[in-house]
Amino acid sequence: MAKISEKLNTAFNAQIKEELESAYLYLGMAIWFEERTLDNLADWFTFQAKEEFEHAMKFKSHIIERGGHVHFAALAEQKQEWTNIMEILEASYAHEKFITDKIVELHDLAKELKEYSSNSLIQWFLTEQVEEEDNISSLIDKYKGYKNDFNFDHHVKRTE
Repeated sequence: MAKISEKLNTAFNAQIKEELESAYLYLGMAIWFEERTLDNLADWFTFQAKEEFEHAMKFKSHIIERGGHVHFAALAEQKQEWTNIMEILEASYAHEKFITDKIVELHDLAKELKEYSSNSLIQWFLTEQVEEEDNISSLIDKYKGYKNDFNFDHHVKRTE
């Protein structure tokens, strides 16, 4: 099997950084909720952080399987201070849309390079991003129906 191209290898390494920064961002959000005893939201965002780490490891594994080189770039500091729940939810939604755009760019690059062996990985992420955006969009819609943050927190559950 052909080795991953240097160009796609570099792009996948950049995506690893994006996924790890996503985990870092969501962990900071989880801590914000935890500090305010909004434990279910803290758990929801902790789970999200773990999932983002797993996404980074999917790219890592694919690079290695394709004979490439993994490089972990330095992570940027993420925002840690928030005003309220809605600010976090909206920032999460915007972030997921940003990540979706990054995955679409990877799709386009792999297609341009004719690196078809990466199609299944990229397609998995495209499908995953539909779920990610839907999860946070649903959380925003639910939050709009609550007048009390603690009552909302009590009803937040993530079963995945």
